[in-house]
Amino acid sequence: MADRRSFLTGALAASLCPRVGWADAGSPAFLSAAQESDGRQMLVGLDAAGAERFRLPLPQRGHAAAAHPIRPEATAFARRPGTFALVIDCREGRVNAVLDAPEERHFYGHGAYSADGRYMYTAENDYDTARGVIGVWDTEAGYLRVGEFESHGIGPHDIKLMPDGKSLVIANGGIETHPESGRTKLNIPFMEPNLAYVSTEGTLLETIAPPADWHMNSIRHLALGPGGTVAFAMQWQGPRAELPPLLGLHRRGAAPVWLDAPGAEHAAMQGYAGSVAISEDGAEAAISSPRGGRVHVFDIAGARFAGAIEARDVCGLAPAAGGGFVATTGTGAVMGLRDLHPVWTAQQARAFDNHLVTVGAA
Repeated sequence: MADRRSFLTGALAASLCPRVGWADAGSPAFLSAAQESDGRQMLVGLDAAGAERFRLPLPQRGHAAAAHPIRPEATAFARRPGTFALVIDCREGRVNAVLDAPEERHFYGHGAYSADGRYMYTAENDYDTARGVIGVWDTEAGYLRVGEFESHGIGPHDIKLMPDGKSLVIANGGIETHPESGRTKLNIPFMEPNLAYVSTEGTLLETIAPPADWHMNSIRHLALGPGGTVAFAMQWQGPRAELPPLLGLHRRGAAPVWLDAPGAEHAAMQGYAGSVAISEDGAEAAISSPRGGRVHVFDIAGARFAGAIEARDVCGLAPAAGGGFVATTGTGAVMGLRDLHPVWTAQQARAFDNHLVTVGAA
């Protein structure tokens, strides 16, 4: 009876304790890696208007982060090819765990949490076999690695949990790399990128790929919209004179839709889409090009180009509350974009990295 009484007392006390959530870390709307003006690397929390909520140090340049769905905790990934990721308590500023890539692996800069936050999924390269792997980490066991499965492609870069909570969508970029060669791309003539849907247990559910003529169009980054729409941004690795689309849209069981801007405007992207986002209402998709200094916006229902917004070194993109997008730049700007115009700008003395990650409600 004493043991049962102790258990019930402890359970009651736990239920009375307020749950620590993102509100305790200043209620950030977004996370981004950034470099300060003095060269220090940071993970920055931003509110919906671009104001800083917190900044926490990183040991090296970061790429993207993943926000825990409940706790004020984020996993910050090193820039590819990095072998570490830091799990950071965004309320206390401490490192809760360090994820070290297994031997002969490196991370690709992206990861995703399960719907309940119990597991973290990481995109990895098994570089001696040129095999894409998804690592599985148990967050309740101190981010212990508990498994892995095939990404069903080469070079898995971005990864998202689908709305069903039971499957992942993986951007297999198709590019083979090896740490001994740095960031050199080793298989460009033979690339085979794909978009793979995989259960959280590792079962392949569906794949799509660009047409054969576009096999050098690396699928890199992902955004999810209502109803399971997936937007994927691509980066062209082929001849510069060729300009295939840089944005694809897909729903499981349907054919992909390929979108680009007309003529010179598409060419201005320089074959490179750095980030992608779908608006909160699912009406628009946007891709950014830091090389071209512009954001392209597309009407999803009409499958057509809506227009462009010019911004120097723009890359990070996320949906804005109520419609439109928020973008970040390497020049320190955070901008609200609506109706093909910047509607507000918050300027900061830092260089934001490639991605702007939305923080879910606590």
